[in-house]
Amino acid sequence: MSTPDPAEAAQQLHEALVARGETVAAAESLTAGLFCATLAAVPGASATLRGGVVVYATDLKTTLAGVAPALLAASGPVSEPTAAALAEGIRSRCAATWGVGLTGVAGPDPVDGHAPGRVYLGLSDGLVTVVHELDLPGDRAAVRAGAVQEAMVRLRGRLAEHAIPGKPGDGGGVTP
Repeated sequence: MSTPDPAEAAQQLHEALVARGETVAAAESLTAGLFCATLAAVPGASATLRGGVVVYATDLKTTLAGVAPALLAASGPVSEPTAAALAEGIRSRCAATWGVGLTGVAGPDPVDGHAPGRVYLGLSDGLVTVVHELDLPGDRAAVRAGAVQEAMVRLRGRLAEHAIPGKPGDGGGVTP
């Protein structure tokens, strides 16, 4: 199956969330609001997009998304634990069903030993948080767009893995 374009991926994610009566919120570092902006471009997005924060500065990961300062000190802003904490924190703070945390290095220079293209994508439903470590090709724009695309597709995949509460079937027939 081919990867949908960003607008199509956002539409598909929105439709899958609507079918489940669920919502999403995002804490975005390297994508600087691009995930929320892409989903908000879908007509009716207010039914599924609770909100988000741009936490480009490290201190804002704590004050806006609830990442523990000790975690940031131990793991750094570009890390698997930080992506998980971003997803968990924003889900809770925005009272969303799902939280998305995006952190990484868009380039052109490495950050804290991470090469450009390294992205950590956290997805949390409040019970289980998974983090995907990605190495995306291209310039800054391509890495940021690729991170958003991966977030949309992988969240849709998580939805497909879990049956819709109170409904028969395997998640409404949605497939990643």
